Order: sequence, then structure tokens, then C-alpha cells
Amino acid sequence: MSTFEETPFRLDDFPGTVRLFPLPNLVLFPHVMQPLHVFEPRYRDMLEDAMDDDHLIAMAVLKPGWEGNYEGRPSIYSVACLGRIASCHQLADGTYNVLMMGLQRVRLLGELKSNDRFRTAIAELYEDNCPIGQAAGADLHDELRRAFMRLVPSMPDAHDHLEQLLGGDIPLGMLTDLIGYMLDIEISQKEALLAEPDIHRRAELLIEHLTAANARHQATPGNVYPPTFSLN
Repeated sequence: MSTFEETPFRLDDFPGTVRLFPLPNLVLFPHVMQPLHVFEPRYRDMLEDAMDDDHLIAMAVLKPGWEGNYEGRPSIYSVACLGRIASCHQLADGTYNVLMMGLQRVRLLGELKSNDRFRTAIAELYEDNCPIGQAAGADLHDELRRAFMRLVPSMPDAHDHLEQLLGGDIPLGMLTDLIGYMLDIEISQKEALLAEPDIHRRAELLIEHLTAANARHQATPGNVYPPTFSLN
């Protein structure tokens, strides 16, 4: 079975409840497409339920200490990313390959008790906050973009592609999410970026991470570089 979702989703249609897909090593951000291989029975059930309904799943992050209770309901961070299934392909063994499109931050208000094998929660949309000051935002945009491009390998094709992807027309909030997704930092640091609604503060945090990564590279010449890109 293979399906591809082409119908656009309006956030006004958000129902206020979400299916939870909690993972220890993945932070989904809005505006990015994440490939997933879904193999656990409970999450296959969740995926099939979503495909029969609104195609929505919230990608949540497990807090440290999850290992002792992974099959149960280990604690998760309260800010997750609402994703929409863009494509879904079932393999011969019953598992699925999925493309998940990050849509919007959501704040989890409380889990629902149900007999389903997968977890669900009440959630609200967690909107970005853009502080007043267009000049400050433009300066942060330029500084963040320059800091990131300094870490791009000296390959013209890759550099040109990222120049187009992260060009001046892209909004600052989207820029922070794309770079936050690509940057190879601790999962807890990625979750902190996801949980930060202030776009300017997110940009400042990313600039700090990028500056530190560049300093590490300068201090260890000869390493294969850049080590700063990750698919989580």
C-alpha cells in the first residue's frame, strides 16, 4: 500500500487532540520533511489510525530516563511538533516508510486515558512570537545565515543549493527551524529550540551554537568538516 497526501492542511482545522509518537533521538521542526520507518506494532496502529482520519501525528521527545519504561508511558517534553503524513508506503513485512511534514509547534496539556495501544494528548497550537523591531530581525537573519554558511563545506553545488534554500526571502522563524533541524547538537538543545516561541531568541541561541561549532573546528584542524549536519 502506498499513498501520497496532496490535500493542504489548514491549522484552523486542528482538532485539539493529537496522537503521540515519542522518540528519544528525533526532534521534528516545522517546515521540514522527515523520513520515518515505523515498525513497532503500537505505532503501526497509530499510523493506520491517522491515515484513516486527519493524517496528523505529534512528534514528541522522550525525557532522559525513558529506557526503564519505554514500553509504557515514559515522560515526554511538553512542546512537540505537529506533523502531517505526506506519504506512506507499507512494506511486505507490514512495516511502513513514511514522510512526515512538520507543521506547527504544539504544547501538550495532558495525556488522555484510552484503551488504544498508542498515546494521545490534549494539545494547543504554540504560535511563534516575533518581537517588535524589523531592523533587529533583519540583522539576526543576516548574522544567523552568515554563521551557518561559514560551516558549509567548500563544495560549490552544496553551497549554491543552501544559498538558495536559506536566501534572504525566507522568514526568520522558518530559517531558525531549518537550521535547528540540520545542526548536529544534543537532542535536549534541539528540544530547547523547539520549545522557544520567541523567534529572535531562537536565532540568538542558534548563533551561539554555530559560533561554538566554528570555534571547535578552528581548534582541531584536519578533521573532516563540517560535522554540524544531522538528520537527527
